[in-house]
Amino acid sequence: MKLWNKLMCYSRRHSPWLFHMNGGSCNGCDIELVASLSPRYDAEQLGVRLEGSPRHADILCVTGPITHNAVEAIKTVYGQVYGPKAVVAIGSCPATTNVFIESRTLAGPLHKHIPVDVFVPGCPPRPDAIILGVAKAAEILSERAAKKLPAGDAAPVIVGACEANCASGAGCACSEAEKKREAETKEVQA
Repeated sequence: MKLWNKLMCYSRRHSPWLFHMNGGSCNGCDIELVASLSPRYDAEQLGVRLEGSPRHADILCVTGPITHNAVEAIKTVYGQVYGPKAVVAIGSCPATTNVFIESRTLAGPLHKHIPVDVFVPGCPPRPDAIILGVAKAAEILSERAAKKLPAGDAAPVIVGACEANCASGAGCACSEAEKKREAETKEVQA
């Protein structure tokens, strides 16, 4: 690989620029995304930057259930993000439409309209899970740029999944801690 391409892949991985788009949410995930960029979590130290224009961004972050009114806007913004690009669905709403599943105003999950690379489940997800999801998207973006692969080339990744936040049933540390807490509670009660 040429030196310029190596430099670009390194920059994409270590300095991803985000564009945030709300599909019609309650703003819980939006607040957590902004909190992940605050000094407490300090994602900007890792090079993550929230951009005001999709033309300058590498990663598109979408929050909220996807409404019929927002579908065309999301597709337009997705088209404006220059390739290679990655998409992060933040929260349970863009992944599954969550509690709004039977609503007439929704156009379904995000992955039916644009390819999604990373899902960060939760209602709302914690800022550290969002940072982990953006880091995974930056890794995917770097690999995609190195191999010149198109968007949506692989199955999406679920980051920060646990039984308390999603139905994936992944055996993560959260579920282990919850099982340990339940066992301790039963011992105390006995």
